[in-house]
Amino acid sequence: MTEPAVLELPDALRLLRDGELSVEGRLYDASNATLFCTVTLDGVQAACVHKPIAGERPLWDFPDGTLAYREVAAYVVSGALGWDIVPPTVLRDGPFGIGMCQLWIDVDESVDLAALARSDHAQLRRMAVFDTVVNNADRKGGHLLPTGDGHVYGVDHGVCFSVDDKLRTVLWRWRGRSLTDEAIDCLSGLRAQFEGELGAELRELLDPAEVAATIVRTDRLLSTRRHPLPSDDWPPVPWPPF
Repeated sequence: MTEPAVLELPDALRLLRDGELSVEGRLYDASNATLFCTVTLDGVQAACVHKPIAGERPLWDFPDGTLAYREVAAYVVSGALGWDIVPPTVLRDGPFGIGMCQLWIDVDESVDLAALARSDHAQLRRMAVFDTVVNNADRKGGHLLPTGDGHVYGVDHGVCFSVDDKLRTVLWRWRGRSLTDEAIDCLSGLRAQFEGELGAELRELLDPAEVAATIVRTDRLLSTRRHPLPSDDWPPVPWPPF
């Protein structure tokens, strides 16, 4: 079995998109149907998570059958920022129909997630900016995946990209503080990409109004050059927070 960590990105995406998907079990603590699978192609095998659209629970504030598309859109924005926040994610058919398929990340079980979420970890600061761009309504501490090499991934982005401000997160440590120079540079690069292939790709996954709202949030960050403050109109921390 090939470990996910040794797969180059193009190979990981091809494996996820074209490999044979086999369901091994279900993650029962997830709110929507979340299947633990193996995916195999040309003798290469890796673990992955598959969330079929058929297993999505209806939500009052997001259109039915759109969560998988939002997960993939979050990966696309993560890639455009260059911060490697979201693990490789694709939209594909599976045993229960179309859904998202995401590379499984082996986490460092020794990391205290509560302490990590309160830390000044550079990847978490990037994630706070990313969550603002995609308007993440549910950044729980349990959605942080620390790896043995010190990197931190973020997962579960099905409730992102609303046109209404819904940012709910445990990552408020940097609220009101100036963005880093790196963040400003990456956001500027992201903004330029919206006018080309990135914008076109997102419009295939999201409503055009949601893409436009994403551009507005990016412009707002570039204008203020500060991390946002919690809103008085929306609970700023998800419940439960982990």
